[in-house]
Amino acid sequence: MNASAPVPSPADAPVATTFARAHTSRTEAPTLRECATALASGAATSVSLVEDALARIAAYRAAGGSAYVGEVDAGAALQAAAASDALRASGHVPSPLAGLPVSVKDLFDVQGQVTRAGARVMADQPAATADAPAVARLRAAGAVLLGRTSMSEFAFSGLGLNPHHGTPAHPADPARITGGSTSGGAATVALGLAAATLGTDTGGSIRIPAAFCGLTGFKPTARRVPLAGAYPLSRSLDSAGPIARSVDCCAILDAILSGEALDTRAAPLAGLRLGVTEDYVMDDAEPAVAEAFERALDRLAAAGARIVRFGFPELHRLPQINAAGGLVAAEAWQLHRARLADPALEAQYDPRVAQRIRRGAQISAADYIDLLDARARLQACARERLRDLDAWLMPTVAVRAPLLADVQEDTARFIATNGLVLRNTTVLNFLDGCALSIPCQGPGELPVGLSVGGLHGADARIFQVGRAVEACLQGA
Repeated sequence: MNASAPVPSPADAPVATTFARAHTSRTEAPTLRECATALASGAATSVSLVEDALARIAAYRAAGGSAYVGEVDAGAALQAAAASDALRASGHVPSPLAGLPVSVKDLFDVQGQVTRAGARVMADQPAATADAPAVARLRAAGAVLLGRTSMSEFAFSGLGLNPHHGTPAHPADPARITGGSTSGGAATVALGLAAATLGTDTGGSIRIPAAFCGLTGFKPTARRVPLAGAYPLSRSLDSAGPIARSVDCCAILDAILSGEALDTRAAPLAGLRLGVTEDYVMDDAEPAVAEAFERALDRLAAAGARIVRFGFPELHRLPQINAAGGLVAAEAWQLHRARLADPALEAQYDPRVAQRIRRGAQISAADYIDLLDARARLQACARERLRDLDAWLMPTVAVRAPLLADVQEDTARFIATNGLVLRNTTVLNFLDGCALSIPCQGPGELPVGLSVGGLHGADARIFQVGRAVEACLQGA
């Protein structure tokens, strides 16, 4: 599991620079299937992969890195890896994930551990008595769980900042953020500190860090992956899924997490109808993002895909629909209102998160029903707009990874940047759709994500199209 240079938190820039320079010779980490092939051939063992990951985690954390929170139980991980090797020797290999090291976002219950959801106020909660179903499915598939990953407090931000546990640095530029809310999870994969990670996506929290870090992330149709045992943000919008290194990796993980064996074989690219709209999702796009996106479209068209430009002006209603905070604020307020009524507990919140949650207090029951009705109307509109398309393409995020200094201290800039970062990804959440984010930047450029999206239940088709798009962009 060799990886590109691990980079710690920018809190200690000299250490970060030294650590990065010491690891610049590492090559890109393999995919899950490549790891599985190495295990099957005897070229590697689970113990060797886990030992490699643990050694780099120790070095990363010693240098100030904050992708993992709490203790990484090396002993338990090595014990699980040894058990996996023994099972493999006896002919029992439950999945391609068997024996591979995986990280878990800090809002999933893991038996015997406290689920903090990135928050200081949760530190005194009792340890979980059982694994969340998604975590249990990873274990049953043979994954070796390494530890819990940093996140935006209560998953309520697209930037990944966390004042309590540290903000993971971007793998290519320590001055930039990884994006959130699954910030630590993306960092663990990008830096080779895990083969894959389990995250959640309420408004883009899988796809944003995947796009910023040059990874692949998949947001499934909500409720396909069970959310029991995962600390909620929005019951209407939450979904759980993977960040990994390829569409195939995400398909492997999705089958395990959802329990559904979808047909994810690549579709022939020639003739695919790929929709593109400049309404809303291209507003204020960074020039480098727009250029990378158009280059990707040119390559797809040259390979025979039909790029269908269409209008979707109704998307411009979204800011007005969500002006009071939307479903997320309303549902988060219902969950947090008792704590926020206690000044001692409120003081333990990230002020920016508390402020956003408090917006939900102003949303009445009638307002909430209006939100649900507006959502239903836009979903019906989307079904009409996208009815003849195989997938809907857009930049995953309108900008590349922002500089930490630009958003850390200036609250107004934090709010504006967070809104722009979340804008495109929230479209699919509001429509109850599914989407992959696939890297589309050129060599030597900061990562840019290409979103391959569809509506409710189109998960299999999005994987089929996503494989074809990925192969084209990689020149395969």
